[in-house]
Amino acid sequence: MLFPTIDFAVFFAVVFLGHWLLNPKPLPWKLFMIGASYFFYAWWNPNFVWLLAGVSLLSQLGALAVRRQTEERARRWTMGIAVALTLAPLVYFKYYGFFSVNVTNASSSLGLHLSPPLIQLTLPVGISFFTFMGVAYIVDVYRRQFEPASWIDAFLYLSFFPHLVAGPIVRPDELIPQLDVRRDPRHVDVVGASYLIFGGLFKKVVVSSYLATTIVDPVFADPARHSALEVLVGVWAYAIVIYADFSGYTDIAIGIAKLLGFQFPQNFDRPYSARSLQDFWRRWHITLSRYLRDYLYIPLGGSKKGEIRTYVNLFLTMVLGGLWHGAAWTFVLWGAYYGVGQSIGAWKRKHLPPPDETPARLWGQRIVTFNLVCLGWIFFRSDSVASALAMIGRLFTGWGQPSPLLNPLVLFTIFGMLALQYLPHRPATLLQERVSHLHPVVMGLVFGGALFIISTMGPQGVAPFIYFQF
Repeated sequence: MLFPTIDFAVFFAVVFLGHWLLNPKPLPWKLFMIGASYFFYAWWNPNFVWLLAGVSLLSQLGALAVRRQTEERARRWTMGIAVALTLAPLVYFKYYGFFSVNVTNASSSLGLHLSPPLIQLTLPVGISFFTFMGVAYIVDVYRRQFEPASWIDAFLYLSFFPHLVAGPIVRPDELIPQLDVRRDPRHVDVVGASYLIFGGLFKKVVVSSYLATTIVDPVFADPARHSALEVLVGVWAYAIVIYADFSGYTDIAIGIAKLLGFQFPQNFDRPYSARSLQDFWRRWHITLSRYLRDYLYIPLGGSKKGEIRTYVNLFLTMVLGGLWHGAAWTFVLWGAYYGVGQSIGAWKRKHLPPPDETPARLWGQRIVTFNLVCLGWIFFRSDSVASALAMIGRLFTGWGQPSPLLNPLVLFTIFGMLALQYLPHRPATLLQERVSHLHPVVMGLVFGGALFIISTMGPQGVAPFIYFQF
């Protein structure tokens, strides 16, 4: 069930009503919200409801098993086994085919005949997100940062529908304590939630859809048929597409949670204003970045085991982060690209004096960083390594040819979205304050007008969000 659809609007209207009617009654409210969340997930494919329930069961059993252990070695082993079992469905559905194909190809090149059975598996929507949240729950209990929740709270934590299929990745201490707070509808930030929801809808339905169909999809489908300028602008456009698509989804998710009285963590902070690749990852998919830091990089040793080990840990973290995005060599190379970039950045911070801060240097860093990020997006978006290399090669060989895909609206959309990355927060805050003081009828007309504009400017039908695939 996609957010920008009539189906979801009807679903959310029913859930919103039931949520606030049952809000004073904790147990019926939790059961209702679990039922609604499982219905939301089953709308995509009811056959995978058992998977969400199974991961929730494994996570809760694992957390309780870790909590019962008193000896540190036993706790560590129990935690490791619980994490492995919780990750097992993700590994099977997402990586078995990748493993099978590559084992077969590698063995054939060595003259062997190893051929694991190739099974065509459907990747369940959202499995990466709720699995990572389940792992965080187990690990936080092991670290004594969080006590095991009740069974009903654990199941609601992992299935809560606003974050279920594409994040943000919400940690146990960020959501579970909120489940026992009786929310006051008079204190719901309706204007702030609506600002996020309508902004997210505009980014997804209007900006992302337009650039994807107008230039990104044609260029990436067959770069050889397009000029170098079209390829370059197409890559820039994809940077906007994936930002508008993914940040649009999480804005809607955070806004929906706000309407229900919940606070989710921020997931994007103007990533294309970053001055380095390290800064980019502090601003892009923030909940994943901190997840990789706290649950992978630090357990690997972080920066506490020497300089070389620091670079190795950075590289491994980013490679595994790339592989999390998809079972393909393009994602492995995308992660390795950032692993090398992060390592170079760490070396520069350690061995080179900080440069003088000047406006020219500041903007130079931003421009270089944006284009380095765009270079990485080529591997992320391409269907294969060969296609990615063809895209890059076309940037050098396709100059001087016609560029019919380029038009003023494409360029305005790209550079307009980039310019928004540098606007101060104050105007948006003032706008929300102004709207919050409007009469409810006028406010409703404003919201209705915004929805009409978005639906009019958007295409017929809405493509699934990009991160539904991860």
